[in-house]
Amino acid sequence: MKNYLQSKESEMLALLERLVSIDSGSAHKKGIDEVGEALGEQYLQIGFSPKIYEQSENGNNIVLTLQNSETTPTILFVAHMDTVFKTGTAEKRPFTIKGDRAYGPGVIDMKASQVALLYAMKALAQFYPKVLHHVQIVLNGDEEIGSPTSRSLIEEYAAGKKYALIMEPARKDGSLVTSRRGGGRYTMRIKGKGAHSGIEPQNGISAIEELAHKIIKLHALTDHDAGISVSVGVVEGGESVNTIAPSAVGHVDVRITYADQAEWLDRKIREICESPDVPGTSIQLEGGINRPPMEKTTQTMELLEIIREVGSEVGVHITDVATGGGSDASFTSSLGVPTIDGLGPVGGNAHSEEEYLEISSLVERTNLLTNVIVRLVGIS
Repeated sequence: MKNYLQSKESEMLALLERLVSIDSGSAHKKGIDEVGEALGEQYLQIGFSPKIYEQSENGNNIVLTLQNSETTPTILFVAHMDTVFKTGTAEKRPFTIKGDRAYGPGVIDMKASQVALLYAMKALAQFYPKVLHHVQIVLNGDEEIGSPTSRSLIEEYAAGKKYALIMEPARKDGSLVTSRRGGGRYTMRIKGKGAHSGIEPQNGISAIEELAHKIIKLHALTDHDAGISVSVGVVEGGESVNTIAPSAVGHVDVRITYADQAEWLDRKIREICESPDVPGTSIQLEGGINRPPMEKTTQTMELLEIIREVGSEVGVHITDVATGGGSDASFTSSLGVPTIDGLGPVGGNAHSEEEYLEISSLVERTNLLTNVIVRLVGIS
């Protein structure tokens, strides 16, 4: 299989260039759907039937299952099609190759992973076609904004699966991901009363002052030793420097390490925001914790050990890490499905202008993936 994949490397890079050249930021439905159509056409050629879940605003979600299969799939793959980049980025910063690396918006997070997953399926169709009956794939269009439309779909298709393999990129050092912090977002919208700060300041009620009280109380919930962090990362407010602020907004990011922290933290945040510290102000709280943590379980470690064994056989040393960033792995893991993340190619600097793919890892990690699937299915 590795020789087959090696012979396809230029083909894989050409497809990667095509995908990177399509703007597919989470708010750009047309681009995400174009990526989905490009991938769907290729999956059709190897016998997969795409079921499209239409979305009105977000990109469509796609579930791929082998046509006319009478076998219940046992392995779920999840790979997102959206990126964090604004429309027009692909033209300003096109796909380029410099030395051993490829660059471009979304090249590692996670368009290289889409290429790797597709070509893993192509290799299996060539050498182990029976394995494809055991595979189901979710391509979603909104992971970068918390998977609001695809979470329920992922959970629906994860139910009853033996394994979930999430195609986020491997870390810079090649490590897979076995645990992630969960978290969510809140928005505080505060109303006060405007007044001229020089003529009648006594008639004003500062929404910014109220927001300041809330920021201090919310930040006090942070407990790094317990793996809890609360951060008001963006604030807005006021109309002019000489006006008592009639309104203010605070955007809150929260992270948790263990599932049982979610209820406590959510309750504390709501308690803080249910009554004002500055008389006369009012607070509207929106949001919540929308990603459970991916915890490192015994089942996860057993799956990792299988991947390590396969890695040893194909010449890839496997290490694993925990990370604070979120992914769809949290949804499958929280259902009790053994889950490994970071199974895509190696690269780094995701979400930045320096985002890159280590080109040599494209074939290497695709070959690892094909062999892992064969081992998990147990077909020779």
